[in-house]
Amino acid sequence: MTLFSSVKLALLLLFLLASTSVIGTVIPQHETREFYIQRYGDNMASLMHLLGVPDMYGAWWFVALLLTFSLNLIVCSLDRIPQVWRIVTLDNLKTDPQRIERMSQRRLLPCPAMGLEEAGARVAGLMAKLGWQTVSAPSGEGLLLFAQKCAWSRFGVYLVHLSILIILAGALIGSIFGFKGNIMVPETKAADFIFAFHSGEKIPLGFTVRCDSFAIAYYATGMPKEYRSVLSVIEDGRTVLQRPVIVNEPLTYKGITFYQASYQPYKDFIVTVTNRTSGASERLLVSAGKELRWEEEGIRLGILNLEGRGEMVQRAKVWFGDDRGEPSIFWLPPGQEAIVQRPEAEYSLTVKQLYATGLQVTKDPGVWWVYSGCGLMLFGLTVAFFLSHRRIWVLIRPMEQGSSVLFAGNSNKNKLGFDKEFTRLVGQFPHNSGQA
Repeated sequence: MTLFSSVKLALLLLFLLASTSVIGTVIPQHETREFYIQRYGDNMASLMHLLGVPDMYGAWWFVALLLTFSLNLIVCSLDRIPQVWRIVTLDNLKTDPQRIERMSQRRLLPCPAMGLEEAGARVAGLMAKLGWQTVSAPSGEGLLLFAQKCAWSRFGVYLVHLSILIILAGALIGSIFGFKGNIMVPETKAADFIFAFHSGEKIPLGFTVRCDSFAIAYYATGMPKEYRSVLSVIEDGRTVLQRPVIVNEPLTYKGITFYQASYQPYKDFIVTVTNRTSGASERLLVSAGKELRWEEEGIRLGILNLEGRGEMVQRAKVWFGDDRGEPSIFWLPPGQEAIVQRPEAEYSLTVKQLYATGLQVTKDPGVWWVYSGCGLMLFGLTVAFFLSHRRIWVLIRPMEQGSSVLFAGNSNKNKLGFDKEFTRLVGQFPHNSGQA
């Protein structure tokens, strides 16, 4: 295990992971073999497929690098944490006075007017005022006081290590138990499966999602402004959830999230006909160029012609008739209502072009692990970079007249900041004269 506790190995693995990640970013992923042959040539494309470059982040050797790095991180941490734990839990009141006297950060203050107990009380009071909680114990004929701040900050780097492992675990969980895919669902239709990205494999959802309606809002220039689908989730034959879905406002059910991604217009139309006299209504799916019949009312209708831009229909020419009188023929823009007067009744009619909503579907059970790991990493980095373990010893010894007070301390980081704090502490302690 000595190899895996090596910092040099960690640096090498980080370099390899960073380098290969750049390759995976530069080279397009999950394209067809013909794409790589056309762009890189036959020999290079064969080598890239052999190494798994088209799916580099899922390649066995890249996963092996990640696992090796994780093992290295665990072993390094377990190898060093016991030493840090001993430092944090050390009984600093047992520190050898000679070691305190040799510390680089020290200041000796003679206090001829203060006895041992008075000097100890004044030191403790001053340090408490400045936010230092002291403990004390006899030291030979004198008194030793000790205080520290942020001892646990020494574990900040290991919190970062732990956060990396949590993020990698989340990514692994998402890769194994999650999926990404898409599905086109026509209005009024439903689907209980999706097609996986890249492989095209069918993935069952475990429930049914239905597109109740789809609408597009436009800018004044005619450019699409918003796509909106109304989706219903059906389970055990009943609707358990219904809500609109637009870009950046997905629907999530049982950990599966549906994003509005695209749409597909059809040359089919949803025609809603209402007998304004009786109140009877019918919703019919009519294809362009075909006739449909509403048997209960004896109504026949069809779409004769279309006007529009590209696949977007702006007007539909409707044929509407019954067994009495001449049929009615008129142009009707989608979304507008037409009133048709027939010998026996008056009808209202609307035409809506049929769309299929394009949904991107994802399931990532590891995402909260990743979020938690990122949060822990931010906290760990804050601790590691902005907090330090600061320690101060105060050794008080009796003198022929009064006592002497030796302040000494150290910090594992931010030594300049600690020097200022130490100087401020010593400067506020009352004494007659001092020497370095």
